Amino acid sequence: MGFIAVGLALLVLAPAVLSDFRLALLGRFVCYAIVAVGIGLAWGRGGMLTLGQGVFFGLGAYVMAMHLKLADAGAGGVPDFMKLYGDGRVPGWWEPFRSPVVTLVGVVVIPGLVALGLGAAVFRRRVRGAYFAILSQALAAAFAILLIGQQAAIGGTNGLNGFKSFFGYNLFDPVNKRMLFYIAAAVLLVVLLITWQLYRSRFGELLVAVRDQEERVRFLGYDPATVKIVAYVFAAVVAGVAGALFVPIVGIISPASVGVVPSIAFLIGVAIGGRSTLFGPVVGAIAVAWAQTSLSEAFPSFWSYFQGALFVLVVAFLPRGLSTVGSLLRRKA
Repeated sequence: MGFIAVGLALLVLAPAVLSDFRLALLGRFVCYAIVAVGIGLAWGRGGMLTLGQGVFFGLGAYVMAMHLKLADAGAGGVPDFMKLYGDGRVPGWWEPFRSPVVTLVGVVVIPGLVALGLGAAVFRRRVRGAYFAILSQALAAAFAILLIGQQAAIGGTNGLNGFKSFFGYNLFDPVNKRMLFYIAAAVLLVVLLITWQLYRSRFGELLVAVRDQEERVRFLGYDPATVKIVAYVFAAVVAGVAGALFVPIVGIISPASVGVVPSIAFLIGVAIGGRSTLFGPVVGAIAVAWAQTSLSEAFPSFWSYFQGALFVLVVAFLPRGLSTVGSLLRRKA
């Protein structure tokens, strides 16, 4: 029933009642929700406090943005910002992303490989808890700083923007903008379905066991590091796909969208919604992002305080997230 409700809300109700502007805004929030589902698996079920998901979100986003800039420039063309800040030549490592196929593969493979390398280096050394959280957050900070320093190669602080088309579809056409929302919503549903299957599988049971009793799992003959790496890579791939969808929907990607602050914002939505449930991260991510936008419009100087107060209240009174409200009410009844 949960899949049906989410599917109807996103694919039928939202397009029917929201304006094109609000629907595009919801599409942006759906991208955040996709990231949140991966965090729910890694953190909620695996106990890995992932404070660096902005890195993988950014990798997928920049891969897609590079392709869109090259496509807009035409065959053999040079992106506009390179003519202003660079030497007028496209770097060699950009060239493979002229291909749509290479781009789509890169959106999945590049974040996955980075997560695989980082996960193997960290989890096989039995780094966990606060130490893992600090390392992942430091990675996000370093990634943002690296991007800022690459003005000629990837736009620096300004990032990449001004996209005109998405795989041949005009991004200024309202019909195509709605199409992007439907694509994002469909991807979210697919990710939810895959995650649900993982929760019900033997791997899902092992992941929870590793979270609760890692040494006992090792004693039983399983490698906890491998279990964690798989969950971490899945969360990274999901974040990369979300970043790739974010770029044509929003029209820009910059270091401000991939650093420490966005990574923490992803985590806040998951915590508020309920990290140990399937739909909690989705509801939390969309609700927090929507509240942030609405409050920033009404109270531009104070919206961050409202967000912080909401987080404190949920953590204090509903430590398992808003998704547990229904069960609590049923118990009292």
